[in-house]
Amino acid sequence: MRTISRRTFVKQAGICVTLGELLLSADKMAYANPLGLPICCQTWPVRSMIANDFPGTLKQLAAAGFQGIEMCSPVGYADSGFGGLRKYSGRELRSIIQDAGLTCVSSHFSLDELRKDQDGRIAWAKDVGMTQMLVASLGGPKNPTMDDVKRAAEEYEKIGERAAAAGVVQGLHNEGFECTTVDGQRTYDLLFKLLDPKAVQFQFQVSTISEGFDAAEYFLKYPGRFISMHVQGWSAKTRSIVPVGQGTLDWKKIFAAAKTGGIKNYFVEMDLPLMKASVPYLHQLQV
Repeated sequence: MRTISRRTFVKQAGICVTLGELLLSADKMAYANPLGLPICCQTWPVRSMIANDFPGTLKQLAAAGFQGIEMCSPVGYADSGFGGLRKYSGRELRSIIQDAGLTCVSSHFSLDELRKDQDGRIAWAKDVGMTQMLVASLGGPKNPTMDDVKRAAEEYEKIGERAAAAGVVQGLHNEGFECTTVDGQRTYDLLFKLLDPKAVQFQFQVSTISEGFDAAEYFLKYPGRFISMHVQGWSAKTRSIVPVGQGTLDWKKIFAAAKTGGIKNYFVEMDLPLMKASVPYLHQLQV
């Protein structure tokens, strides 16, 4: 066995440590996304682009640094720019999304289309490769009574139970109806109490901070009840949407709490320039 001097050993060992540190650093950078989750975006802000060129729009999103998308149903959102996608089968859509280098596990559906043909919509979602089906709002009145909230929750829980039986997570976003109050209580909080967590998970809209809804607070208040979130930067000074990492939100706090909340994925959702400007910050944010 060839022997080496102590000086040579130390020198070579130093080289190995340096190389090891470089590799570890590169590995950390590759997975520096918050919680190790892919950076994804909602397609609603680019709906007009999708109406004109779906494959081209996806390639633009991938080039901007996004790794996945959340869709809006071509049936429930036909009048919002997604109707043209009905010419594709679910499997064809999956292929187009994959060809762009993206993934898609989630989509928003209208409550009405689930009422009319939930089985068919679940089948379509599975063909695309989705595991999560979201509804933006239960659409109750602007000034609901407790009975209104209970009726809405009862109906949606049944929808959630059928989805769960099919192996799909049914989720509920928070806007409009969910941001109302009943007898001094937030409708959103009432829904957490009324909906069975085995049937319905929640998706948090971070921009509801404008109405006093704090993401980190809700993630910690209802651990394990969330499946995803829509991400927007917010400036309390100008009361306006800004790129993630700018403005006044504490993103380390939000993402740390999101882990407790149960978040499995998140979707940046703002005008395209703001979404693009958010990617570099998210790439370097470690939680």
